[in-house]
Amino acid sequence: MGGVGPMLAATAGAVVGARGDSIPNLNERDSMAISLASLQRGRSLRAPKIVVYGGPKVGKSTFAAGAPKAVFIQTEEGLDALDVVKFPMAKSFTDVMGALAALATEDHDFETVVVDSLDWLEPLIWAHVAKAHGVKNIEQIGYGKGYVEALSHWRELLDALDYLRNERGMAVVCIAHDEIRKMQPPDGEPYDYAALKLHRRAADMVQEWADVIGYATIKTAVRKDDLGFNREHTRAVSLEKRILHVGANPAYVSGNRYGLPAEIPLSWADFQAAMAAAANANHSTKE
Repeated sequence: MGGVGPMLAATAGAVVGARGDSIPNLNERDSMAISLASLQRGRSLRAPKIVVYGGPKVGKSTFAAGAPKAVFIQTEEGLDALDVVKFPMAKSFTDVMGALAALATEDHDFETVVVDSLDWLEPLIWAHVAKAHGVKNIEQIGYGKGYVEALSHWRELLDALDYLRNERGMAVVCIAHDEIRKMQPPDGEPYDYAALKLHRRAADMVQEWADVIGYATIKTAVRKDDLGFNREHTRAVSLEKRILHVGANPAYVSGNRYGLPAEIPLSWADFQAAMAAAANANHSTKE
């Protein structure tokens, strides 16, 4: 894995340098000679990188709060009702990277980092890009160049999260809201589907990075009421069952790399049990 990015390394210096501590160079890695002798085979189960998205008040933050020894990096309000450990509200992209730098360089026993939420983080990235260009907003950069430049900061964020997973053994949970998009298949009729509420290129990057993309919903049923005179009224009725969809489905963006069932109850305990069952199944298949 490469370094965690110049901004995280610089921010780490600001976090610990004032104390006079020796600052680790996070961008230096021991090189390994590459040859056929270095080839490896087999599965390895590391802490997962999870993206959970869905509508408001569906239970996304509550799900993440159930993760072991979680610490939240908050970019929006909404955690007051949960008994969780959290950094102060991030007001800038630098604040977010500073929190990640603290987790990367300081001693702690946290096992999960939660970013809540990605779609409220995105405007902070846009503001960071705009400030670097001396303009008020990213649209003033022109020709969409600002959004392309923002991708480098998204990559820096994801690299920092990778560092916490790979070097500190932390699970990663990123929360986002949903939006409805239009799919235009080349060989069929257009249809609507749910997706992450992010700029499309940023959403693509996050989706490729994640091990699990879960769409959180409250299960509903459609009921038809007979109004008489050959008239019906169709309505959705909540079944009060919260679900995390992690199987591929054209109705929403979702998927996983572990062979998890398509639907899991929206709780960390159920998710953890599904992960354990998938790992045991993979182990049995290997034997």
